[in-house]
Amino acid sequence: MENVVTWEQYERAQRLHPANYYDAIFNAFVRPNWISGNQFWYIRELRLEKGTGRQYVIVDAEQNTSQPAFDHERLAVCLSCHAGKTYSAETLPLGELMFTESGSAFQFEMDGTVWKCDLQEYSCKPIDHFKKPTMDELPSPDGKWVAFIYDHNLYVRSLETGRRIRLTYDGKAYYDYGTQPECRLSTVAERLNGSKLPPVVIWSPDSKMLLTHRLDQRKVREMHLIQSVPKGEGVRPVLHSYRYPIVGDEHVPLAELVICNLETRTIVRIESEPLQACPVSPLTPGMQMAGWSSDSKQIYITRMSRDARSVDFSVADACTGEVCTLLREQSDTFLNQDLHNLGASNPNIRLLADGSFIWHSERDGWSHLYHCDGKTGAIRNPITSGPWTVRRLMAVDEQQGWVYITGGGLEEGRDPYYQHLYRVRLDGTGLSLLTPEDAEHDIVFSPTMKYFVDTFSRVDLPPVTVLRSVDGSLIRELEYADVEMLLEMGYQFPERITVKARDGVTDLYGVMLRPFPFDSSRKYPVVDYIYGGPQIINTPKAFALDPGRNHDPLGGGQSLAQLGFIVLILDGMGTPYRSKAFHDVSDRKLEEAGGLLDHMTAVRQLAERYPYVDIDRVGIWGSSGGGYASTRAILSFPDCYKVAVSACGNHDQRLYIAAWAERYQGLYDPVLYRDQDNARLAANLKGKLLLVSGDMDDNVHPSQTIRMADALVKADKDFDMLILPNRHHGFSMEPYFIRRKWDYFIRHLMRAEPPWGNQIANKKASDREPIEK
Repeated sequence: MENVVTWEQYERAQRLHPANYYDAIFNAFVRPNWISGNQFWYIRELRLEKGTGRQYVIVDAEQNTSQPAFDHERLAVCLSCHAGKTYSAETLPLGELMFTESGSAFQFEMDGTVWKCDLQEYSCKPIDHFKKPTMDELPSPDGKWVAFIYDHNLYVRSLETGRRIRLTYDGKAYYDYGTQPECRLSTVAERLNGSKLPPVVIWSPDSKMLLTHRLDQRKVREMHLIQSVPKGEGVRPVLHSYRYPIVGDEHVPLAELVICNLETRTIVRIESEPLQACPVSPLTPGMQMAGWSSDSKQIYITRMSRDARSVDFSVADACTGEVCTLLREQSDTFLNQDLHNLGASNPNIRLLADGSFIWHSERDGWSHLYHCDGKTGAIRNPITSGPWTVRRLMAVDEQQGWVYITGGGLEEGRDPYYQHLYRVRLDGTGLSLLTPEDAEHDIVFSPTMKYFVDTFSRVDLPPVTVLRSVDGSLIRELEYADVEMLLEMGYQFPERITVKARDGVTDLYGVMLRPFPFDSSRKYPVVDYIYGGPQIINTPKAFALDPGRNHDPLGGGQSLAQLGFIVLILDGMGTPYRSKAFHDVSDRKLEEAGGLLDHMTAVRQLAERYPYVDIDRVGIWGSSGGGYASTRAILSFPDCYKVAVSACGNHDQRLYIAAWAERYQGLYDPVLYRDQDNARLAANLKGKLLLVSGDMDDNVHPSQTIRMADALVKADKDFDMLILPNRHHGFSMEPYFIRRKWDYFIRHLMRAEPPWGNQIANKKASDREPIEK
């Protein structure tokens, strides 16, 4: 061992654990809540002497004004009087505000009670009769109804009267209405946590109909988990079963589309074959494969084949259920028809008022949009074209003939992954850039499409939020993220890097974090943080924060840098958002693991570029697909990667969810699936490998890790293994796992000894003093 890592180093690293530093960042996420076509409110975060506060701000885009939404002092006094407890003007816990049309009053929920506040007299009173939607209900667009599931059937409830109406009658277990399949990768976790899900329903724009499905899981085979440490007083292990199709299984969940008419109480069954519902429902927001026309008269249906090599586009009459197939596309490699970002509410498809539609395709080798005829499906014209990538179809202004999109790779000299907002005419002319800053842009349009709020940032540029007119002109700056406390804690901006891919020609983009403090005369070990799946990129492009606070986009990189490691994050060939050919490197080759060969090539380039990079001490870690990739790395390139931490890895795709593996690797064939199995490489292990799994992982079953361990035992290899009781798939932010990961890299890669008895705790940034620079 070289030395002993000190408590002070662990303390610095602990401060830079995201759970500890998120409270040191202010106004990084500005979410506009539109009241009318021109006004919106948002929450401004306040940095107080002790702790944090908030101010509610209202913006009028048309008048270009910004002011407090109300008198916070008066409201605090009023609420303190009526609620029987003291409230501060700077810490009002109001949650979501619902303004009246005139803006003279608003409703909010506080401490479990719904209040109404008159802004003219500043009188507040609780609303006893208000029935807000619950977590397992989905409101209609007009706010009058909520849909919910009871006893396998679909119901609606009036928010005004509480009246309940049953819409379906023949639902039963595993053949029910409006539910997600059990293979949704979180079923057991949700059962144990008591989570409630809203129904799988898409309301029509006029709030008169509901598009849903009857989900058939009756023939889907089961998967099982054993809860060895049940919570409560019982000690007997508990069996948890759930339907989960793996590669080659005959049956997957199927969704039979239906439309429920709220006015007539009738059901229209769509006259087409069921859609696959694996791993989630095809009506899931952000991943939906069907949706409504703006006039509520039609629905569109996008049907992918099980191997994702063909896709059909159809339109159905909402009154009769009759279906017309307009377009069919096929490819020798996997299709990316659902290229829209996970979590986005709209796919890159749109039915237009004149009957035509916008279609997304990579038919010319790049992700682009096409304007198609609504009767024949023929392409009228490309809307976009060229060697760049359309990422998201944001909005369509049919009256003015503009299509609003985000795209990357069009601005010369910039990271091609950065999303900029553009507009282009429906006929493909007039393409113009609306967000000129060299950064990743997050866009929220106003309902009238006259304005949009733009938050732009990079890993080395804290978020800036501005209000723009629809033509891109700047109206006003709203917020600059305050990161002063974060920098005082020792946070360092990641360095953006570019290296060449394995072909020596293609540029690859990533980030690197240097140790802190940094001494260029020293040699530092490297930790490569990898994901490895072909469906997403791993390198953060915006400022490296997660709004939900349950994921670290840097993979713990800030903390590892504080401990003395160089951290690399890179997207190799075989990952999305570049050309189709770039992505196709992963086709039927999941063993590519997100361009693993490019990662190794990049490490060598960095060692040549920077003398302080120690090419003889390179480690790698990742979770899920990154667990597969990190194990793959140390087994495929043992002379490069000396240490690997592999969390919940899907080491053999034959045992993983059918929809993911078959999409990228193809339908099951023993030869095709042979080379991707990590167990076949067990004899190659030379370095130090830590395998980690939660025993209740309903995404990547723990048997994946155990089978990998079995192969290593049979190969007579030394390795380390950690099973975390009652943990599901996402434990990478958990203090115990983080500490074990740090210790492992320190012992085996840094060749040092971690401090004895160290323990990581989650503490707020305000609880800590700034470190000395």
